[in-house]
Amino acid sequence: MRDLSAGPSLLSVNTATVRKQAGLLEIIEACARHGIAAISPWRDQVAAVGLERAARAIKDAGLKLSGYCRGGLFPATGEHVMAARDDNRRAVDEAAALGAPCLILVAGGLPQFARPGSTPSKDLLGARTMIEDGIAELLAHAREARLPLALEPLHPMYAADRAAVNTLAQALDMADRLDPGGRDLGVAVDVYHTWWDPDLYAGIARAGRDHRLLAYHVCDWLVPTKDMLNDRGMMGDGVVDLRRIRRAVEDAGYTGLIEAEIFSDHWWAQPIDHVLATCVERYRSVV
Repeated sequence: MRDLSAGPSLLSVNTATVRKQAGLLEIIEACARHGIAAISPWRDQVAAVGLERAARAIKDAGLKLSGYCRGGLFPATGEHVMAARDDNRRAVDEAAALGAPCLILVAGGLPQFARPGSTPSKDLLGARTMIEDGIAELLAHAREARLPLALEPLHPMYAADRAAVNTLAQALDMADRLDPGGRDLGVAVDVYHTWWDPDLYAGIARAGRDHRLLAYHVCDWLVPTKDMLNDRGMMGDGVVDLRRIRRAVEDAGYTGLIEAEIFSDHWWAQPIDHVLATCVERYRSVV
């Protein structure tokens, strides 16, 4: 395993981790001040300051990117199909302009939740077909932009409203069908969404063997979890075996950044410097 004790040279902070405390420019400055190597910004935060200004601020601060959040939400009906397609193409273009190594894809659930206004449905299999068709179409645009796509499986509790791709094996199967033998469509492994999966370690090994392991996200799972979206734990505060999972990821050949992504009402209520300092300390001591 890589030695993380010296400093946060491999740490990235997903900007959602401190989105309630500051805007993107302030987050960039704070991460640089704490010696954090990289960020993964969200599209709405970039839009708030403008793409060119965001790119310049990231470069001037000497920060790298671990990804760009996010594309996806593919299931849709009627006029919303075209809106989803256009929105995802813009996401690819933005990620490429920022110099991101990949665009994170959150697949979307049933169409009325993925793209509000779509016809309500309970057809989960149909939604998964829409997801695969949407990614297949987006891949052509992503290849032109030379930007890999990283499909992120989400915990099954989000299958209806956020992502009907729920296991690493499911995401890898889709990648094999859409990008056989290629490296244009990979996966993002987020411990919050995958730690429970009995096939996780086999999936990590497979992702590494097939060169599809594009991003690695860390946080923790609290017991009890009080909110299924906004009660993620800081690394070390929950029950996830973070060291074992990182060992598996690195044994599979992953040499990229380690991204802390913490959606948490608790941590959003803390000062930004305290949150970032804690991320650095936990990165060094428990990740």
